[in-house]
Amino acid sequence: MSLGMLRLFSVFIFGVTVLFGQHLDFTLIKKGDPNSKNVLLVVGGIQGDEPGGFMAASLFSTHYKITKGAVWIVPNFNFYSIIKRNRGPFGDLNRKFVKLKTNDPDYNLIERMKKIIENKKITMVVNLHDGSGFYRTRYIDKLHQPRKWGQASIIDQDNLKNIKYGNLKKISDEVVAHVNKHLIKKEHKFRTKNTKTHIKKTFEEKEMSKTLTFYAINQGKAAFGNESSKSLPVNERVYYKLLSLEKFMDIMGIKYKRKFPLNPLVVKDIIDNDIFISFNDKKIFIPLSGVRKHIRYFPLEKGAKFTFKPSSPVMTVLQKRGRYIVYYGNRKLTTLVPEYLKYDKAINSVKVNIDGKVKNIKFGTLNSVKNYFNVKADKRYRVNVIGYINRKHKNEVGLNIRKKQIIRRYSIDKYGKRYRVEVYDAKQKNKFLGMFLIEFNPKKKKAYSIVALDNFLKNK
Repeated sequence: MSLGMLRLFSVFIFGVTVLFGQHLDFTLIKKGDPNSKNVLLVVGGIQGDEPGGFMAASLFSTHYKITKGAVWIVPNFNFYSIIKRNRGPFGDLNRKFVKLKTNDPDYNLIERMKKIIENKKITMVVNLHDGSGFYRTRYIDKLHQPRKWGQASIIDQDNLKNIKYGNLKKISDEVVAHVNKHLIKKEHKFRTKNTKTHIKKTFEEKEMSKTLTFYAINQGKAAFGNESSKSLPVNERVYYKLLSLEKFMDIMGIKYKRKFPLNPLVVKDIIDNDIFISFNDKKIFIPLSGVRKHIRYFPLEKGAKFTFKPSSPVMTVLQKRGRYIVYYGNRKLTTLVPEYLKYDKAINSVKVNIDGKVKNIKFGTLNSVKNYFNVKADKRYRVNVIGYINRKHKNEVGLNIRKKQIIRRYSIDKYGKRYRVEVYDAKQKNKFLGMFLIEFNPKKKKAYSIVALDNFLKNK
């Protein structure tokens, strides 16, 4: 075997261009050593009304690098449920890991997940959830009591014989202790909750026997549930889940590098701002932080398949009534109102003078401007800066354009800083060559944001 084959790797399946119209399928992302036989499986999105779970799994897949061992991640297991913002359009997916009729709409989904869990390389499974209230071992009030699930590490029994990492309670207690060293508030304290599923006497125990984690246990895998409280904002739920996952990896001897400082405010910034999408083979790029609810006259290729590449595995684009809606988890970010044009791939960049420096600007990029920009004159193409009004010029190539000359409402962001620069064939009015964005006086980006954007653009 060559050294190249032995190199550590990261596979981002969502990074492959996705054909519009495909089924809302889940994604399996493999990070780390492909030959490792000590693999942690992380599952998020089994219930679409629990955003802490799928957002934590998504962020983990994009902002962590595994340097020793391996982690497999399914961040969007029940993607349709995520989009619909409910527990499961066809019933609770986490109650279907027992006998299931072949005509159940979720049958194939469950069978494929079972195959993943059964893989011999997987030694531990963590299923990410959001739970109600705050779990306590004794009744305090309606929100803090034994029947609640929030802020708990869930096990089905204390120990499993002859299974790697079978000391479930000990491991769970170690994870809980680690999380509790980094609490935002004392009320957020984690505890281990043993559902005693294997006894199967009470209604709750019988229900828990139908879950993903109990199925994993019966396949000889250590398995844990992780519940963040629904009373917390999503970024805090994600923060606690990442703390938990890091401790699980430490216990398994899995090494990792995180691309950001782990605290709730940074997590919120990443969730809200490190989000991008590109369309139609790199011709168009849209940063989605602060994006407007509607982007009109969006140039799409006439008669061709609509393709897109999201920066997150919980992001997708769905068509409705001739428009294209960009979803991020269960949030609807923007609606694209298309204008169908002929595409031409003759060029992929243009020369632009930005604040006195001439640069070769590629289509599908975001470019910072302090004072002005000027697309250098070229007889081959016509330039249209969306929102720029100048009745003397039908072609805006060669003009120095400043922010005050562009109508604010035509920006693609709510803050009036980002604008579209579209390039067309000079001889054929509706022949689209490509588009790039300019951003006037952008805020200084944090290091992790720069890394995320650079990686996204390099790997398009």
